[in-house]
Amino acid sequence: MPETERLEVDVLFVGAGMASLSGAFHLLNLIEKHNQTAQKKIQDLQVAVIEKGASLGAHTLSGALVNPVALKELLPDFIEKGFPFESIAQNEQVFFLTEKKQVAFPFIPPDMKNDGNYICKLGKVVQWLGKLVEEKGGMIFPETAGWDLILENNRVVGVITGSKGIDRHGNNKPNYEPGIQIRSKVTVFGEGSLGTLTRKAVQAFDLQKGKFSQRFATSVKELWEVPPGRIKEGAVIHTMGYPLKDEAFGGGFIYGLKNNQVSIGLVVACSPKDPCFDTQYVFQKYKEHPLLRKILEGGNLLKYGAKTLPEGGYFSIPKLTFPGGLVIGDSAGFVNVPKLKGIHYAVKSGILAAETIFEGIKKNDFSPEVLEDYEKNVYESYIGKDLYKIRHFKSAFNGSFIIGLLKFSIQTVLGGWWWTKGKGVEDRDEMKTTAQYYGVKPPPAEKKFDEKLTFKKLTDVYYSGTKHEENQPVHLKVDHYRFGREDICSTRCVEEYGNPCQYFCPAQVYEMVKDENTGKLELKINAANCVHCKTCDIMDPYHVIEWVPPEGGGGPNYLQM
Repeated sequence: MPETERLEVDVLFVGAGMASLSGAFHLLNLIEKHNQTAQKKIQDLQVAVIEKGASLGAHTLSGALVNPVALKELLPDFIEKGFPFESIAQNEQVFFLTEKKQVAFPFIPPDMKNDGNYICKLGKVVQWLGKLVEEKGGMIFPETAGWDLILENNRVVGVITGSKGIDRHGNNKPNYEPGIQIRSKVTVFGEGSLGTLTRKAVQAFDLQKGKFSQRFATSVKELWEVPPGRIKEGAVIHTMGYPLKDEAFGGGFIYGLKNNQVSIGLVVACSPKDPCFDTQYVFQKYKEHPLLRKILEGGNLLKYGAKTLPEGGYFSIPKLTFPGGLVIGDSAGFVNVPKLKGIHYAVKSGILAAETIFEGIKKNDFSPEVLEDYEKNVYESYIGKDLYKIRHFKSAFNGSFIIGLLKFSIQTVLGGWWWTKGKGVEDRDEMKTTAQYYGVKPPPAEKKFDEKLTFKKLTDVYYSGTKHEENQPVHLKVDHYRFGREDICSTRCVEEYGNPCQYFCPAQVYEMVKDENTGKLELKINAANCVHCKTCDIMDPYHVIEWVPPEGGGGPNYLQM
């Protein structure tokens, strides 16, 4: 390993989301309480958190409806400590939408009840929790992306951060700063969905062995300011049906915030059969439904964002420990899909990780045998118990969404039991070729936007606050020649799938443009548009796209989302 600057810490959390910050806070709190009474005190323990975003919360995006059960455990007086919620959920409704009408559910399904939960802008919650971590003595380093693992004797002993100041051709600029080694006794991965270093750990230690591949959904969201009286503060509306076809798994949400603001979003599985499926465009159609138009018309778009979330469920959770580290939060796949909830699991997993590490600190023992208590405790907690109850949820929706609802209802009556585990495939395996799906080449889609209610992708990208250093290596790595001498993007993908990356990316990062000399279509990557959702890494049918962190700090700004 080349000689680089080194920073030694005791515990390193990778990714400053709710899971990592909860873990860091709880660990520091345990040490503080221990030192108040114990004769043998824990001295000078260094707990660090690294974050690729420019500031805490900048890359954090969620609906977000927060079940406070884990927050109460982490910080019983969280309200008194200034927990920055928008409103308390009330007046909940669930609708099935047709193109022009909506049908209200006669009752709220048990898995969708949210009364008493908190509607939040999660970026602000992360910022609040980060300040509490720092007040406890934790170190937080924004603009610091984890780039690689440090492995010694088949054990993770830290991470290498990304270098800064490299131009698009790979040459060092005058402001070049090499990445540093951050060495730790324990490394905790809480990077969110499809974490870069989590994936490396999964591969290095075969953590997915005997498990299904993780499955994902893409969520697109807008924040609006609407005329007074359009929606009640605290209103929670969930929708199914239009504008999604019956073959697609997903749904929408509408949340009433304070100051006449409303969060709206659409969550769709990253496994559409249609190679031309465009989540951002379908979301624009969603807003044209009378239910949403009545709320939004005459209002102003404030912010836009997109992210992926894991939804593989119980059978897709990887092994949660490895020599030298743990996996927490969305990186571990802790999301309850029917409830559309994962924040309280993230907090709880951080708490459990902290308690395991604390025991290791007291014993000065971070062996795999000690760390493995974390996995046992996760499965014995409400994380494991809740996800076990819905272990077959994903398998219910392999075909029709309507039939899937019926299957899941039966599963609920049977206590979660089902006679099959579903298909252990990746999302990209579900996509059909254009010939298979359309029979012929798909008709050209005429997409119209009024730029008042509905918006082009580039307009939405503007409202995401996305900024990147332009003169840096492209952080979307495309292996054009993975399958031979021909550029797969300009040959096979054109003919077989019609270049789906130009549709499924919610930020118009990928475009097919005609080469003036050859007349062939070639891939153009607009990396500066990237909102860090990682949909491309998940949905590319040939698996030739890899998302890696750009230069530290680059990306969207979701703090007010």
